[in-house]
Amino acid sequence: MGLLSKQIDQRIGAYQRELIETHYAEVENMYNQIRGWRHDYRNHIQVMKAYAAAGDMDAIRQYLDMLDTDLNTVDTVVKTGNAMADAILNSKISLAQSRGITVLCDAHIPVRLKMSELDLCCIIGNLFDNAIDASLPLPESQRLIRVYMDMKGTQLYISFTNFTAAGKLPKVGKRFRSTKGDGHGFGLVRIDQIIERLDGYLTRNSEEGAFTTEILIPQV
Repeated sequence: MGLLSKQIDQRIGAYQRELIETHYAEVENMYNQIRGWRHDYRNHIQVMKAYAAAGDMDAIRQYLDMLDTDLNTVDTVVKTGNAMADAILNSKISLAQSRGITVLCDAHIPVRLKMSELDLCCIIGNLFDNAIDASLPLPESQRLIRVYMDMKGTQLYISFTNFTAAGKLPKVGKRFRSTKGDGHGFGLVRIDQIIERLDGYLTRNSEEGAFTTEILIPQV
């Protein structure tokens, strides 16, 4: 039992290190985006100052219209109505996009949920991490993750679908085998434990080229 316990501790430690590396990459990517926005902001101010110095108000108006259009085009911030969901979704979407993965997200969540924010974060975070890992082997033009979250009556519905190059995954018991090899799959186990504790429902479906996870969690 001592050797088995040690092996389990080593696997959990490896999984935790992966999580830390992932979160570090997310923070670093968001920091780089902020630096980019700050740099662009300064450039825009300088351009408009030049127009103002020349007294060209029409040019300033046109430039402001262009900035407004550009902002509306690039504004992909997800606003679900729930602060924790917003934080984890936007963090993961930013990470996915930095790795050449297109994300289509339609999420609407009540501000207050019965389930804890920690459980919500674990579920969304692990689903997103798995979808990102499965997308990376594909050509960039084929990388796509679809996220849908909404209330179905009194239950929170969560759906994640991603394209995959792995084909139809083999199933072991109630779970599909992790494509990352032995020592992985703790994220899937963690999700299952949370769903079971919350008396929820979870189904996974693997088809050629796509993998979908659907979850229902009671909120009353």
